[in-house]
Amino acid sequence: MKSNFAFNVDNSEYSICEFFKHTRQYTEILIKNLNAEDCQLQSMPDASPVKWHLAHTSWFFETFLLVPHLKTYRIFSSHFQVLFNSYYNGIGNQFTRSLRGLLARPSLKEVLSYRHHVDNYIQDLCCYYSELSPKLIELLMLGIHHEKQHQELLLMDIKHAFSINPMYPAYSITSGNMHLNKIAAPLKWFNFETLILEIGAKDTEFSFDNERPKHKQLIQSFKLASRLVTNMEYLVFMDNQGYENPQYWLSDGWSNVKQNHQNAPFYWIKKDDCWYEFTLNGLKPINLNEPVCHVSYYEASAFAAWAGKRLPTEAEWEYASQSEHAFDISCKSAHLHPHPAEGEGLLQLSKEAWQWTCSAYLPYPGFKPFADVAGEYNGKFMVNQIVLRGGSCLTPMHHLRNSYRNFYYPHQSWMMSGIRLAEDT
Repeated sequence: MKSNFAFNVDNSEYSICEFFKHTRQYTEILIKNLNAEDCQLQSMPDASPVKWHLAHTSWFFETFLLVPHLKTYRIFSSHFQVLFNSYYNGIGNQFTRSLRGLLARPSLKEVLSYRHHVDNYIQDLCCYYSELSPKLIELLMLGIHHEKQHQELLLMDIKHAFSINPMYPAYSITSGNMHLNKIAAPLKWFNFETLILEIGAKDTEFSFDNERPKHKQLIQSFKLASRLVTNMEYLVFMDNQGYENPQYWLSDGWSNVKQNHQNAPFYWIKKDDCWYEFTLNGLKPINLNEPVCHVSYYEASAFAAWAGKRLPTEAEWEYASQSEHAFDISCKSAHLHPHPAEGEGLLQLSKEAWQWTCSAYLPYPGFKPFADVAGEYNGKFMVNQIVLRGGSCLTPMHHLRNSYRNFYYPHQSWMMSGIRLAEDT
């Protein structure tokens, strides 16, 4: 493939190097409302400071592309090789993840200089090779989509950090109340017949190694809900003592709920007998028509059991996403909070909340990790986690595919995770 290999972004044709530039610029757009103090915050071990995200994504391009493939490259700082290595043991040591918020140095200004240093050299790399080799194209695309993953993580993590502040600061004050009067579309059920389906990523587009290879899977007939579960529907579960009745819960889930004294989704706050939700637009009253969000796998499973339904498998979800009832999942613009379902068909497949499946995160038959040290990207995490499908309101454009496999531990809920129900037929 040539370095001027073209594809569409926002209805415009871009080269891969322009796609890189577009992606890097968008990351810095995301921080325009944040100050240096905001970018330093780390509110829990699972989260990272904004400043670290900015540096780590640059470290990725530097480590996997520039150092091995551009002879003229000059490392910005040798200290960064340890500070901003996330989990690549094949590269070397890493700074302790839970202590990233204590890294006052380098400053935000220096990290931004590091980003621009890397950006300039990536442009040099594209110019140096009149044609990028397939290996370089794959690495560059991996780095671009890695950065897109961190764009969503950055927003997830700053939301968590702001939620701890009793002032409930807003990341953005725009579009916070624009859907207050919208009513969620009625819940319907779509039938899917038994078939043998080929699932997995297309060979003609970028994908992560965990989406490969394509393989055939027998899927029994099932029904799938037309939209995500709403806040109103989840409140009924809560009002019916859903958090107090162990019959709905997996054993580990019940232990987790009791240990953490949990009685509502993450970011829900009760004040004066009314429920509020902390959002990136600040604290606001619960909108009953929006999809319930920030629920763990345990909560999603318990709700499904209470409703007499179940969660879909990831193969069922992919089958449904390819059907005539489904909308395209890749082209909608991002927003900061889930919207109520509107229209007809199979709604909210993406751009609202990631959807828990009941599938363990495991390798597909014939799975092969990325070559060399990049093979640590996904494969070593294929244990004790659950697959989510779809995409959320925070997921950047041109990042999603029907085959995309997100994954989290079953107790986690600081990500934009929601519920879509399924049932057997």
